[in-house]
Amino acid sequence: MPPGAIDDPQGLKLAARAVALAACVRRLGRTALDLALPPQCLACSKPVSEPGALCVGCWNGFRPIERPFCERMGTPFPADFGPGLLSPAAIAKPPAYDRARAVARFDGTARELVHRLKYADGLHLARPLGRMMARAGHELLGSDAVLVPTPLHRGRLWRRRFNQSALLAREIASLTGARLALDAVARVKATRPQVGLSAAQRAENLAGAFKVVDRAAIAGARVVLVDDVVTTGSTVDRLSRLVRRAGAASVDVLVFSMVVNDGRPSIS
Repeated sequence: MPPGAIDDPQGLKLAARAVALAACVRRLGRTALDLALPPQCLACSKPVSEPGALCVGCWNGFRPIERPFCERMGTPFPADFGPGLLSPAAIAKPPAYDRARAVARFDGTARELVHRLKYADGLHLARPLGRMMARAGHELLGSDAVLVPTPLHRGRLWRRRFNQSALLAREIASLTGARLALDAVARVKATRPQVGLSAAQRAENLAGAFKVVDRAAIAGARVVLVDDVVTTGSTVDRLSRLVRRAGAASVDVLVFSMVVNDGRPSIS
């Protein structure tokens, strides 16, 4: 018999009962806590049955992006045309990244979740949103992936006090074993929002906005850019070109939500 083993059937029974009793106490404790502080919907704060969930109304307003979608840009197709297909936009104007994946369309509930995270100090949302992103981007992730969150300019970071993309990247890394490179890229120029700008204006707005400050973290790496939302696509495209020039072996994009117009991304 191995050292320390219990040669006592009655003792084993008592130990098993103690474990079962401890589990029962934990369940009762969770039930009491739920009665005192009921779990709330992530998007609207209405009571829900379990933590980290959406209520029925908010779930109905949540539009996940699932296959069939463009394998390059991650934008949904209206019907299943077969595996491995690319969208007309990806063929006409291929992006600088290899693949992009998103959890949901940027409207309804997904937009509310992003706004709560960014503008309403909803830091607690980073964990559930990060979990959703890890599932949606599972084919991009793994222990050999290097997560690079979209950086904020120091002025915006000072006003907001946190970088939501970095919070999401931390959660994804903890779930998947991917490496974090939080400071590999810096935003050295304050920029205007890209929405509403022409292609030429977007290019001018982003010119010189980013700088690679840790080439060792990127050179030869399988980089995954992480952000909360892709709107025009210009920012992730510019970042993709930058990290490729720094020696990245590949560049993918993982976001929580994506602006989609009739199955086409808003990147023109």
